[in-house]
Amino acid sequence: MSTILWIFLATFLVSLIAFVGALSLALSPKTLKKILMALVGLAAGTLIGGAFLHLIPEALHEMEDMANVSHDNVMLMVIVGFVIFFILEKVLWRHCHEKDCKIHTFAYLNLFGDGIHNFLDGLIIAAGFLAGTEIGIITTLAVALHEIPQEIGDFGVLVHGGLARKKALMYNFATAVTAIAGGILGYFLIPRVGDFQVYILPIAAGGFLYIAAADLIPELHKEKRTSRTVLAFGMFMVGIGLMWGVKLLLHGVH
Repeated sequence: MSTILWIFLATFLVSLIAFVGALSLALSPKTLKKILMALVGLAAGTLIGGAFLHLIPEALHEMEDMANVSHDNVMLMVIVGFVIFFILEKVLWRHCHEKDCKIHTFAYLNLFGDGIHNFLDGLIIAAGFLAGTEIGIITTLAVALHEIPQEIGDFGVLVHGGLARKKALMYNFATAVTAIAGGILGYFLIPRVGDFQVYILPIAAGGFLYIAAADLIPELHKEKRTSRTVLAFGMFMVGIGLMWGVKLLLHGVH
C-alpha cells in the first residue's frame, strides 16, 4: 500500500474517534447533566497535559537541530498562541454579546482549537509514515490514545456550551476531519519544509492552555455541589494522568 494511502486511512480512522461522544446518546438528559462537569474537567486536564507533556516538549525536541531557534523562541510562541486565542474569544464574545448567542463562546473556541490540534495530528501521522510504515502505525496509535479522552471531554464542553448532543457530535467530527487535511498536506510539504512544527506546536499549546485556564477551569469553579466538584477535579487529574501515560508509552516504544 502506498504511503499516501496509509496516511489517508490512518487519519480517517483517527477522525472517527470524534464519534466516541455518541455513547452519551444512550444517557438521559438528567444523567448527562450530572456528568457534564466531569467531562469539562477531563477536557481541561487533557488540554493542559497535552500542552505541557506533548506539544511543548515536542517543539523543544524539534528545535535541537536548529541553530536559529532557542528555547526562548519556543516559549514566546506559546505566549503568542495564548494571545491569539484571547483575541479570538474577545471577537466571538463581542459578536455574541451583540447577537445574544445561545451558544457559549468557549464552545466555538474549543472547536477552533480542536480543529488546529487535529490538523497537527494529521501532520504528525504523515511525518511518521514518511519515516516508515511501522513508525507511522505506532504514531497513529499514540495519536488515537490521546484523542479518545480529549474527544470525550470536547463533547462534554460542546454540550455544556449549549449545543444539542447530535449537533455537538457532528461539529466535533467536522473538526476531526482536519486531521485528514493535515495528513495529505503533510505528505507533500514535510519533505520540503521540515521546521514548521517548531512554530505551530507551541502556538497550539498556547491555545490549549488558554482554553483550559480561561474557560474550562472557571466553569468548574461555578459548580457548588461538593460531590460534583470532587468528581470534576478527579477527572481533571485523570486527564493529565492519561496524557502522562501516553507519554510514558511513547518513551517505552522508542
